[in-house]
Amino acid sequence: MPALSSTMTEGKIVEWLKNPGDKVERGESVLVVESDKADMDVESFQDGYLAAVLMPAGSTAPVGETIGLIVENEDEIASVQEQNKGNQTEVSSSDQLELVSNKTEEKPVVQSEIVEKQEKEVVLMSEKASSSFNSDQLNAATSNVSSRVIASPRAKKLASQMGVDLAKVHGSGPHGRIQADDILKANGQPVSIPWIGEGGSPASIPGANLGVDSKPETSGNSFGNPGETVQFNTLQKAVNKNMESSLDVPCFRVGYSINTDKLDNFYKKVKQNGVTMTALLVKAVAKTLKKHPQVNSSFSENGISYPENINIAVAVAMEDGGLITPVLKEPCNTDLFELSREWKDLVKRSRSKQLEPDEYSTGTFTLSNLGMFGVDRFDAILPPGTGAILAIASSKPTVVANSDGSISVKKIMQVNLTADHRVIYGADGASFLKDLASLIEDDPATLVS
Repeated sequence: MPALSSTMTEGKIVEWLKNPGDKVERGESVLVVESDKADMDVESFQDGYLAAVLMPAGSTAPVGETIGLIVENEDEIASVQEQNKGNQTEVSSSDQLELVSNKTEEKPVVQSEIVEKQEKEVVLMSEKASSSFNSDQLNAATSNVSSRVIASPRAKKLASQMGVDLAKVHGSGPHGRIQADDILKANGQPVSIPWIGEGGSPASIPGANLGVDSKPETSGNSFGNPGETVQFNTLQKAVNKNMESSLDVPCFRVGYSINTDKLDNFYKKVKQNGVTMTALLVKAVAKTLKKHPQVNSSFSENGISYPENINIAVAVAMEDGGLITPVLKEPCNTDLFELSREWKDLVKRSRSKQLEPDEYSTGTFTLSNLGMFGVDRFDAILPPGTGAILAIASSKPTVVANSDGSISVKKIMQVNLTADHRVIYGADGASFLKDLASLIEDDPATLVS
């Protein structure tokens, strides 16, 4: 099991793209693995033949565990399988592969940095690793694996509830993986739209508008039934681990109320040209961070780390649970319209788990927006490795007292900053929020460029 990201500790096998006996070439995709953030192809590091699948689709393995064996020559396959005679296990063929998942050495199916030094070990140990099942069992199990329908947990639950036959559904996800939307379409129902951190908007299906006037789902992202315990998926496990790490960081929180009347009016003008509220907020935050590099910094053992770039990560909820933070890189150097196009593309690929690691792991500052749910205010948990995260609540008509003593109604948005107190201090956070409010309240038109 390769390490597909810097934070990955285990991976779930989504699908084997090759069967035992198939020829593989160096750089050719052999299987699809669900890492902590995305579904990614795993490539062979050498030419040869897939001799054995040690862990079937649906299995989870820690990084470094052997999940399949590749041999150099075709005639070695029979030799490896011959070793299994007399070592049969009294269980059904569909269970054979799982029984040997903990009996193997470093794996031969890997990607990128994992393994020039492992190649010799793999060749020497391949026969031993394959000694837990014979050729008939291998072929039966492989047939079972290759014929399975690949679907997300949410899609399987919906299919069961709606009586939809998964075998008759065309999957729109990577490698034909069936998503929840595919089940809804097959059943003649509108697709579900989970929130994506869009200012005032839920997630969109590909090609849909991302305006602030859309309505979010009210059911939330809870997929269990009463009395049921649902196992965490890979992404949720990664989120849980990160949240536990966040508890070790001494944080402080500071809030600010921002008048969004001018921002809302400006948004109405540019929305028809494809501009999203997320792009506007990201642009405003990035331009403010440029004046406050301290708030863009992070803690390191050697001192305060100041990144060269300003990259804004935005929290996106996933339909199967958990969240991911697609990154808009250097928004200060990108015009508002291109930034909006980039965001729509990131959202689309986030929902199908097709982001590359650098598209979700390179953020220097994070936005979390629950404004579309109408919340008045909330505090966000600081993601590990960053110095601050901004929680954005809804913009609501509010009675306010003006400086001249008069009373008026204005649109007010509450934002709360959570910051690492080891590198960012109260005055830094307060100054940042004051300048952000000034930009949004007085000069939103400057966000175009």
